[in-house]
Amino acid sequence: MKIQLERLPHQVEAINAINTAFYGVDTYTNNPDANYIYANPILRYGDSKNKEKSYIDVKMETGTGKTFVYTQMMYEMHKQGVFKFVIVVPTPSIKEGTRNFITSDYARQYFSGIPGYENASIQLNTINAGDFSNKKGRRNFPAQLSEFIEATRQNVNQIQVLLINAGMVNSKSMTRDDYDQTLLGGETSPIKAIAATRPVIIIDEPHRFPRNKVTYKAIEQMKPQLIVRFGATFPQTTIGRGKNKKTVTDYYRGKPQFNLNAIDSFNQGLVKAIDINYPDITEQEASRLYKVKKVGNQLTLSRGGKEYTLNKGENLANIDEGFAGDITYAGSKELSNGLELKPDMKLIPGTFAQNYQDEIITQAIERHFEAEERNFMRPESEGTAPRVKTLSLFFIDSIASFRGPNHTKGWLAQHFEEILMRKLNQLIGKYEMTIEPREKEYYEFLKATVQDLKAEKQQVYAGYFSEDRGTGDEAIQAEVNDILKNKERLLSFKDKDGNWITRRFLFSKWTLREGWDNPNVFVIAKLRTSGSEISKIQEVGRGLRLPVDETGHRLQQDEFESRLSFLIGYDERDFAETLVEQVNEDSPIEINHDELTNDMIQLIVSERQKSDKLFSEDKLLADLDNHNIITRSNKFKSDVEMDGKKISGYEALVQLYPEVVQRTKVAKDKIRDKNSKFATKVKLRKSNWKQLENLWKELSRRRMIKFNDSVNNSAKSVAKDVFKDIDNNIFVLQQPQIVTQKVVTNDNKNKILVQETQADYKGTYLTMKYGTFLKQLTMRTNLPVDFLHQQMIESIKRLNGNKDYINEKTLGNLVREFNQRFNETIRDSYSYVPLQFTSSTSIYDSKKQKFVDEISANDLGVYNDEYSTEDDKYLYDRPPLRYDSANPELKILKRTYGDNITVFGKLPKRAIKIPRYDNGTTTPDFIFKIEREGKPIYLMVETKAENMRLGDQRIKLIHKKYFDELKDSGVYYGMATSEQKVHEWLNKLENGEIKDSDFTN
Repeated sequence: MKIQLERLPHQVEAINAINTAFYGVDTYTNNPDANYIYANPILRYGDSKNKEKSYIDVKMETGTGKTFVYTQMMYEMHKQGVFKFVIVVPTPSIKEGTRNFITSDYARQYFSGIPGYENASIQLNTINAGDFSNKKGRRNFPAQLSEFIEATRQNVNQIQVLLINAGMVNSKSMTRDDYDQTLLGGETSPIKAIAATRPVIIIDEPHRFPRNKVTYKAIEQMKPQLIVRFGATFPQTTIGRGKNKKTVTDYYRGKPQFNLNAIDSFNQGLVKAIDINYPDITEQEASRLYKVKKVGNQLTLSRGGKEYTLNKGENLANIDEGFAGDITYAGSKELSNGLELKPDMKLIPGTFAQNYQDEIITQAIERHFEAEERNFMRPESEGTAPRVKTLSLFFIDSIASFRGPNHTKGWLAQHFEEILMRKLNQLIGKYEMTIEPREKEYYEFLKATVQDLKAEKQQVYAGYFSEDRGTGDEAIQAEVNDILKNKERLLSFKDKDGNWITRRFLFSKWTLREGWDNPNVFVIAKLRTSGSEISKIQEVGRGLRLPVDETGHRLQQDEFESRLSFLIGYDERDFAETLVEQVNEDSPIEINHDELTNDMIQLIVSERQKSDKLFSEDKLLADLDNHNIITRSNKFKSDVEMDGKKISGYEALVQLYPEVVQRTKVAKDKIRDKNSKFATKVKLRKSNWKQLENLWKELSRRRMIKFNDSVNNSAKSVAKDVFKDIDNNIFVLQQPQIVTQKVVTNDNKNKILVQETQADYKGTYLTMKYGTFLKQLTMRTNLPVDFLHQQMIESIKRLNGNKDYINEKTLGNLVREFNQRFNETIRDSYSYVPLQFTSSTSIYDSKKQKFVDEISANDLGVYNDEYSTEDDKYLYDRPPLRYDSANPELKILKRTYGDNITVFGKLPKRAIKIPRYDNGTTTPDFIFKIEREGKPIYLMVETKAENMRLGDQRIKLIHKKYFDELKDSGVYYGMATSEQKVHEWLNKLENGEIKDSDFTN
């Protein structure tokens, strides 16, 4: 896969804003050095004392492509003759991310294809700490530095870029002047030589470079003609004195020349929306919290008025046994697991236990595969869309928990593998009988993942830690390269030879917190609070970028709803609230609920003029005056009548001009706390649900599955047949794989090649302990252990006593074959028996005998469509419509229905909870109520794709059996693969022409 860059509208706006703010080359300068071939031309204001008035600030939220924009900015300025740029970034990791982008093939190809840039190319020179090392006693300049400084204007097609991080800017290596070389014929100090080139300096992450700090002062020593700052946040500064003293954001010209803030980024769908998840704990555990009182040579914690002190090296369990995991105070304000401590931080003992971290890992894996299944299948109106590779990122306590000594796995890696393997086996069981092509592909992907996970050098997950830099370990270096450098490989499903690339779980200890990103990170899990002052937006920033599909195409929110699942510990459960506050703090103006301010007026006018160029301040004020919303002094009136309701003047303004909120507050569904009752909801139209009340009273009566008396005997009979079937590849031998490498030469004898072949390792078999084998078999079939033991004895006899058949493959084959045959046997061997009690569902409160007010939007569907119909028969308030598949679900929702259809809509998950004979419950997808001759008729519909899996056929039989017993209540059921089929059923039901045979196909 090759990433395909494309300019998005907001990036075009950013470039246009920069071009407008850039004063250009001073063609009338009297500077005698204007034509110095090693330096940029003189810029307007570039050599004046007031040159800061020409400096530019570009505010772009994390994940919206600021590196792309400043790369294009260099091409744009190069058209005017500017050819030397210095990019200053705060950290080595951000430097690596910038280097990867600028030097990538996809970036070079993209920019070379833009008119005006065809012949230009960027020569990137990167300086690292080790580049200044002495050689043979001589103090020399790094080659990259020399190439940048001594490049001339004569190469008109080359853009010279020097990439450097803050540590290098401040280093003595840059300022000393005792080198044994000279630059530009006389300069012996790197910083002075750079200054002689009259550079344009780009500052990435400007909040890390306040103007009163040492690094910014070092940047000024480079004597830039122009500084352009790019970032989501900018430095703060204090102005005024005494009571008038206040903190403001420090922008060069008082405000950014381009401002894409966090609110707009989320609300306009330029970044992923976010779901916050955390494992709950009991109230008793939550109340046992300790507060950090002091950190230093000793750690002091307080709880309930008592103080507890730990010296360096002492275990937290000495204070409370709930602090599991052998965690000590390491000194220097850190625990031994790497957690940075600060006064007033709260520590909850229960969240330090390994089983609590296992719970976060389990939830993260669940969220990963929810996203992965959806991203792999990707329904389209016709067929299937290109797949999207799904990645997950874990921030962990320590490298020791991930990598043990001598190439062993730490406890966390072992636990992760166990939890992941259980989930993989569960999904393989779900898809192993599928016939649908895309699902068959996914089944193969899962199988390859299991194989790679079991390999001696597993390929499914990888780690990158600061300790990895410069490692000589090839396996670790391969992981690091995949994470840092091989972005396109991580985003690909297969390599050039057609082999699955299964690596998609990444681990780090905050090393990837800044600078690194991958667009297809859909899950981030923090196994421990970072304990630092880093902003919440930065923490989620590694997963905010919109994803790309397997063709390299960037997917926008209108074609693919992207959400990032962010998993945290209970001790950070206010994360969503804090994140929303931080995003809303980025509002372009301050909202006043009492008075219509000039900032509010200008915001509304500027937004309206995007679609109505004649809209003006006078028109706005006249409209508000006509609605009696404001006084002559622009105060909001306290009592305004709109649509028959009394509301405040501010609320009336929002109704008429919703952009006031849309531009100043993040939308509710963009950042959700999945543990909170405030997660995105959909309101029910109670008047419509009232028409279904009698039916739901009937449906709320619980029904129990009663199996026929013959079922127990059937289970044993089926099992006996399976164990006897030794000729059907159920009992198999499992051999380890061996890879053979052969060194050969090509036909011309000038190139050595390595050929690899894979084969079974002859003479050796993988086996399981018999006790473990039998225990697993009992748990997964629910058959008595004595009975299974007897069957195994007889089977091993039939296999000539060969116990090598007792292995994982045989176990899996026995379980799969038994479940498949048994479910097929009993699918008609049961009935539904009404019980004498009712039970609540997701839609109905049986105790109060009424429908709920609202439900979770996700219970209706994972996708949404802003389409809004005026059909008042729909069961929910709109927009948006929620759905799980574009065909046929969305088509059914968008259709207009006749007068005899009184209500219709999608049923939320668990709305009925029909018991399944193969465990669990199920609910159909749609309900329609039809009035015919004064008698209500109900149509329940399950929607599926054309190529149904075996499991879908099973659901169809379960639903049919359940609803057949409700025929007297006027209930019909069908499984539809198209919107047209549903339309045919409704027509026949309206006309009284329906037959049972109409639902059999």
